[in-house]
Amino acid sequence: MEITAQLVKQLRDRTGAGMMECKSALVESNGDIGNAEVILRKRGIASAHKKSARVTKQGLIGSYIHSGGQLGVLVEINCESDFVARTADFQELVHDIAMHIAAADPKYIRKEDVPGEALDKERDIQRGRAAFEGKPANVIDRIVEGRLAKFYEEVCLLEQPFVKEASLTVGQLIKTKISKLGENIGVSRFIRYKVGDIAAIESGAEGPPEASVAV
Repeated sequence: MEITAQLVKQLRDRTGAGMMECKSALVESNGDIGNAEVILRKRGIASAHKKSARVTKQGLIGSYIHSGGQLGVLVEINCESDFVARTADFQELVHDIAMHIAAADPKYIRKEDVPGEALDKERDIQRGRAAFEGKPANVIDRIVEGRLAKFYEEVCLLEQPFVKEASLTVGQLIKTKISKLGENIGVSRFIRYKVGDIAAIESGAEGPPEASVAV
């Protein structure tokens, strides 16, 4: 069954989940919107959006040092209460995200954090690549936007496939914890150190401390 934009919108209106999450669930359910909603609920996504506006002032700073001591990460994950911050589920999430950052080397937390000049540069690169490949001029813009989605997946933490479960993005992983723990959860900032790399930059340091997963 064709997964139309109208069908995706209908599921999004019913669940509040993101467009890509809705499309993925509809593909998995062969276009059955009822089953797609169940899939989203099992993933903990359908209810997480209701909590995404709540302020997160508690949380933990987690760390991960890779074997051999050549690579390390510090990350701040926020929640709403000290009670949740002390739970095993939250602590596991903090550790897992720190480990993911060590492995996947994201440059930004979310798509909105990518500087405009970096996006413009990537668009120019992909437009030139598409032209070099001989793509028709009337579809180049569409091709470029599709490749930008891949670019976001490579450089933005929340868009990256989670290293321990590639069927989930890090953003989706956080949403499952939001649903389970009943509080808003967000990544505030992180820094990744590698021996010999003097260009380590703290990501998200200028953002608000309650920066959360946007649906």
